[in-house]
Parts: sequence; structure tokens; C-alpha cells
Amino acid sequence: MYASGSESLIKQAREIQQEELRSFYSKICKLLQPQGREGGDTLDCLQRLRLIVSAHKYGRTLPVDLLKRLQDLLCCPSSPEQLQVLSSSILRESIAVCEDRLALRDHQDGRTVSYVAVVILAQAACKSELTGLCHHLLKSLECWQPDVQVSRHVLPILSRVIACSPHSLSEDHVNLVSRKLVDWLRYASVQQGIAASSGGFFTGPRTRQPVPVTEVDGTVVGDFFTVLCVGQGFTEDQWMNMYAFSMIRKWLLTYDIEETSSGDTDDKSEVDGSVMSMVSATSSSSRMLPPKERLREKAFEYCQRLIEQSDRKAAKKVDSDLQKACLVEAVTVMDIICKEDASFVYRAFPCIKALYGRISGDLAFSRTLLPIAQFYLNHSETAAVDSEGVFRQLLFSFPADLFNESMLAFEFTQFCRANMAVLRERVTLYRQSFPNLLKFLAWNSPALVSEYVELLPSLLAPETAIELLHSLLDLPCLAAALDIQLRAAFYPSSDRALWDQGGRTTSSLEAFRQPYYRGMFLYILRLEAGTGDTIDRLSMLHEVLADMVESPRVVRCAQTVPVLLHVFFHAAVQFADRKLINQLVLVLLERSGLLLSVKNYKMEVQRVFSFHLLLLCKLQPSLIMDLSRELLDFTGATTNIYHKEELYTHMVWAIGEYLRVGHDSHCTVEHITTFFETLEAVLFEITQVRQSASPPLYSPRLITVLMTTLAKLASRSQDLIPRVSLFLSKMRSFTHSGPVAACFGEEDSEEILTRAQELMNLLKLPNVAQFVLAPSAQGSSPRWHRDSNTSLPLSMQVLSGLLQKQTNFLPG
Repeated sequence: MYASGSESLIKQAREIQQEELRSFYSKICKLLQPQGREGGDTLDCLQRLRLIVSAHKYGRTLPVDLLKRLQDLLCCPSSPEQLQVLSSSILRESIAVCEDRLALRDHQDGRTVSYVAVVILAQAACKSELTGLCHHLLKSLECWQPDVQVSRHVLPILSRVIACSPHSLSEDHVNLVSRKLVDWLRYASVQQGIAASSGGFFTGPRTRQPVPVTEVDGTVVGDFFTVLCVGQGFTEDQWMNMYAFSMIRKWLLTYDIEETSSGDTDDKSEVDGSVMSMVSATSSSSRMLPPKERLREKAFEYCQRLIEQSDRKAAKKVDSDLQKACLVEAVTVMDIICKEDASFVYRAFPCIKALYGRISGDLAFSRTLLPIAQFYLNHSETAAVDSEGVFRQLLFSFPADLFNESMLAFEFTQFCRANMAVLRERVTLYRQSFPNLLKFLAWNSPALVSEYVELLPSLLAPETAIELLHSLLDLPCLAAALDIQLRAAFYPSSDRALWDQGGRTTSSLEAFRQPYYRGMFLYILRLEAGTGDTIDRLSMLHEVLADMVESPRVVRCAQTVPVLLHVFFHAAVQFADRKLINQLVLVLLERSGLLLSVKNYKMEVQRVFSFHLLLLCKLQPSLIMDLSRELLDFTGATTNIYHKEELYTHMVWAIGEYLRVGHDSHCTVEHITTFFETLEAVLFEITQVRQSASPPLYSPRLITVLMTTLAKLASRSQDLIPRVSLFLSKMRSFTHSGPVAACFGEEDSEEILTRAQELMNLLKLPNVAQFVLAPSAQGSSPRWHRDSNTSLPLSMQVLSGLLQKQTNFLPG
């Protein structure tokens, strides 16, 4: 959000009138004349113009003369840098830039080139418009001088060009840059550059003598220069070394060797190619390799050198942080190189394996383990290396110990998203670790919801679906338990004894420290699936966590559960069989009321349950008979109406829709009668409202659904029709009672009476009632207008023939 002052300025910039804008444009044109650019008014006006052109969603069209002045200011090397920055940002937001005036010239310095190039990149609409820019950039690289800083500005721009339009570079350009990158990576000076003089009295030639750069631990560099070398100042080629390493990953990903490989290499076997690559890598003739292959070789050596340097003890914390960042980049680059050429795998694995053994026990290097795990995932089969230990640490230790590291959580989920298909197929620990993986989500909700929406289907399996469903419903409990676990580690326990096995606790933190509750917390914080679907003492756990239900972290976590439940059910029905669907429905009935009492949490979860209950019943209608005992218990308890009305209503509707012989041959009249009597008793109980009674606590829809379901069941067992007809005839006295009339209102009462009258009219004709209330599966499909074997289409055909004038029914 902007501050109030900033919002006011933006509003003024958006609402400026056209006449005032024209006057402002002409004022800037006068200020931008060559003799008046240095004034303070110029800077203020350009800052205001920058706000005006950027305050709108669409770019503004500036006057031609103003565009020319801005472009002249931008392209002039003698212009103050602050004015160049402003003119560059204004031109990026404007429309109709004159390309001729923005042409890069040889006399421009690196700073001007970079600002002009940014405008060209922003305005370029196709590859052809970047051709001139690429030509100038590569020309400046080709005539690079050690004492000129043009190349330092060129590489970042070149990186932007690659991101915008990688095909703008021709094959010759790619080879040129590859050769330059090799030189910068491998052949930078190992002598320190001359540091900027402070201007002191004792500053003289003796203090400016070059000295070798050092390692992070202070020893003199014995090998070639890398970004982990330390010095008081750096030479231009050393700066280029750092710039080249920063863009080598993008370069390798964009321009790999497959684009330019000759056709004869495809005829060689994999072994031959591997041997040839290894020989060329170790021989002194590597300079004879093609530019891309040579770049790959030198980049690999550079990464090996970085990994060796990371083993040194850094004297400063900033150098230690730089070591960790360089390790991430080095391992990633080596992974890319090995994917492009499998022969490097055998050279890389000893180095990567040693690195993993060195840092695996240090949580400070946790982010480095992600690219190492990626390397193992991509290449462990090629090198026949066991990777279970790496993934066990990644999937079990990371979420359990580092769930509160937000950056690691994001990078971890990105890693799983990028590799979820491979993890599901090749890493057996992946799906077993979902109780642990959910810790990142529980702690970092809702920032990671979109990531877990994609990950959740990959964690689902028939054998873990039920446990995963329970874990999703207990996600707010997990967020609370993680919070308590952190506080328990931070705050020491009180001196008084906490070993009373049955005593009440005053807080969840106190309960966490008691052995009596230890088992519940251990289950919620478990690392691996397979220890049971859920716990028997969930209600006790909810009581213990009562002081956490208003915690912002727990509330936000609870808000993400309905979204994940939708994803879960949509994925589960793809492979669920009859047994699993029955188990899922039982969980819906059991857990619909057994949830942590977070505000609106139960209501939202029950809404999701209600929606998917109908889908599960439609997918497997026989579950009504399979779970008849449980459904009778659920629908026969009127307390479920007051606490789970929506789910109860959907369950009653499903009974009326799917309890028939057409969906399950085991359905008998006795079963229909049993369900009828149960629902009849419920409807009788909730409609017996006395004048002194309190208003009903349920909606009119529940009444209409119960009446309709009873009528459907009666149409399938016609002995029940008199009972339901008598009941329906009494609905008028129910709706006219004082408490009901005050609660429902006239429209609701009228709807109940209308439905009751319609059902009574239908039940007077039992065959018609069965036809309307319980149509056959074939009758409900849209084939009636085409099926000539049914009486209704035949009648329609006869009537159509009689109404057509051309039809003659007389005998021939």
C-alpha cells in the first residue's frame, strides 16, 4: 500500500488536465535545451514527468519535440547520470520512440549504452528490432580492452536480451560470447586491482603495488580466480569473471550444444561419446573443442573450484554467506552440464558426494541441499548411486526442523513441483512423507497454497488417501502444534511439577510438556505416514488447543483447508474404488463435527463435504446400501440437523435419490421401510412445534427435502403412501403455528405447503409418482425424442403426422 502522500501525488498525476499537460511539456522542452540541462528545475520536472507517464496503466504519447530532447539527453555521454536515469525511465513508459535517435554509437560509454539499451528492450516488439542492439553489444565485446568498462555494462544487457528474445543471437554471435565467457571464467588475473585512493598524505606508488588475491580464509590464491577470491580491489577482467559466472546458468540453458551438433555425432554410441568427451576433457587439446563444448568444460572446472573453496573457513560472515550462495549456483550449473553431456556425471559425482557428506549435518547449508538433491534425482541412476539417504534427509529433516524458514519453504515446494512426477515414480519416501511436508503449508499458509494445490494429487495414493484426508482436516491443529513446539523450545518450563496424569492444564504450552498429552502431539507432529488414520482422542486435543483457535496463523491455515479438500476429492475419485469411496463417506460423516473450533471452519468444511458427498453418491450409488447402518445412525440423530444441517440435508436427498433396486440389487422393501421410518420419525419430531416452543433452528429447505425423500421412498413401497400422505396433509397446521410463522415468513411457509400439495397429488397416482419421483436411469437420459420403442415418442410421432398437411393417412 502507498502512503497517503504518495497516493495523493499519483491521483494528481492521473487527473492532470490536457491543457496543463501541454504547458508542462513545453516547459520541459525549454529546460532540456543543451545550455539549460544542469539546473535544479530540470531534475524536478523530469521527476514529475516520470510520475505522470507511469501513473497510468497504458503508456502516454509524448510530443515529438519532447521525445527528441529526451532521447538526445539520454544518448549524450556528457549528460549527468541522474538525468540519464530519468530520461531512460520516461522513455520506457512512453509510446512512439524514434529508433533513429536511439541508435547505439561507438563513442558512447558503457553507462550510456546500458541506459539506451534498456529503452530499446522495453520498446522492441519483435526480433528484428533487437538486431542492431545485439550487433552493437557483441561488437563492443569483440574489441574489449582491459581498461575499458564497456563490457561490464554489456553482459547484464545481453542477459536481458536472452530472456526477451534468445533467437536474436545468430550462431556466430553465440560462439563469440561462448569464447569470451571461457576467457573471463578461466583466465582472469590473480593479482589484486588498485583500490581507490582515499587521498591521504601517505598515499604513494609503494602502496599501489599489486598483490595476490586471497582465499576467504586469508591464504594466497594458488589456482585461478573465482568469485570466492578476496581482494581490496579488482581488475576489470576479474569483474568480468564475476559477471560471467552470474549469467553462465542462463546461457547454458538457452544455448546448449544440441542446437549446433553435427549429424555424424548421432551415429556414435553413448559409450564412444562418453570416452571421447572424457579424453578431450583431460587432454591439453581442449582449446580445439568447439566454443560451446569448451565453455562447458571450463564452466565445469570453475564449479569444481568453487566447491573446493567452499570448504575453507571464512574469516567474515559475509564471505560465509557468499560461499553458500556460490555452492547453490555451482551445483546447479554442474547439473545443467551433466544433463547436456552425460560423460560429466562420472566426474561430478565424487565431488557432489563429498560435498553432501561435508554439509549434510549442518542446517545452515539447507538451501544448498536442494540443488544437490536435484543432482541426485537427475543422475543417480546413470551413475548407479544410492540416493535414499539424500531424500530421507530432504523429506523428513527439512520440514520437521526448518518449517519456519519461509525462503526454504518456498524453494522446497518449488523443487517438489518441478519434480513431482519423478518423485512419485522413483522416490518411495515421497508419498510416505506427506505428514511432514504439510508442516511447511501449516506454518506458511496461505503463501504456499497454490504450490500445494499442484502438489497434493502427487501425494495421493489408495493406501494413504484416508490418512491424508484426516491430515488435511487436522491442518489447523498442526499449525497450532508447531507454534507450541517453537515456544516450548524458547521458553523454559516452570518449576512446578507437570506430571499429573489426569489434571487439567491452563494452556496448550503446559499440556505440550505433560507426558499425558505427549502421544497426541507426537502424532500430530509425526514425520511419516502409516501410523494410523487418526487419533482416538481428537476431541481432547481440540480442548487442549482451545487457547490457539484465535491465533492468526491457525486461522489463516484453517482458511486454506477447504481449497485443499476440493483438490483432494477431485484427485481421489480418479482412482477410488468402491471400498475407498465408502471409507471416504464414513470420514465425512465422522469428521464433519469433529474439527478444531476455529471461526467459520466447521461451516466451510461441511459445505465442501456436502458438495462432494453428492458426487461420491453419484459415482457409487450402492454406498447407500453398503453404509446403511451408519447412514441410519446419522440421519436418525436430530442433533445432526442443528450442527450439520447442510451435510444432513444432502445426505437425506442422496438417500431418496439412490435407495432403489435400480442402483443396488440388494435393496429390498424392508430396507426402504427402515429408512422411511427413520426419516419419518425425524420429520415428526422437528415439526411438532407447540405455541410455547422456541422457533425452529433449521431452514425450510430441510423440511422440503425430507418430505420429498419420504415421498420418493413411498413411491417405491406403495404401502407407505397412506402414511406419508397423512403426514403431508398436516403441514398446513405446522406452517401456521406461531413460532414457525414468525421464523420462516410467508414465502417460506408457502413453499413448504406448495411442495406438500404437489407430493400429495402425485401420490394419488402411484404409477405416475414412481415415474416422476424415481425415473429410471434410461428415462433420465436425453434419448426420449429419438427412441421409437417408448410410448411417448411414438405418440409424439403420431400427433406430428396428424398435424402435417402433407401427410395422407388414407389407404393407398
